[in-house]
Amino acid sequence: MGDGQTTRTENVVRTGIVAELPLVAESIVSRILVDNDLLQVTQFTFGAGQTLSEHTSSRAAVVQVLEGELVFRLNGEDNLLRAGDCLYMAPDTPHSVRAETDCRMALVLVDPQG
Repeated sequence: MGDGQTTRTENVVRTGIVAELPLVAESIVSRILVDNDLLQVTQFTFGAGQTLSEHTSSRAAVVQVLEGELVFRLNGEDNLLRAGDCLYMAPDTPHSVRAETDCRMALVLVDPQG
């Protein structure tokens, strides 16, 4: 299976992620860690000032900031998140991201039909 591809009955252990996914100035880098029909776990790194423009997802999501600070805009409202903070986002919620500092974030997408 490809990068992160698993079955929902398969156990997965991923190590060395920080070394594999370094913070890169003026860039957004992501790596899918787990990907099956129930959920997808992706880790992102953002250089300070980098943005993801507004979009939606048909899946529910949990975001946790692992390092740094970012502004996560939900339904037009800015939320400053720091290392250790997390949020839940319902399916089809308009959202965008702006890195205030170099940062690392984990995203878990869950299939509502799962």
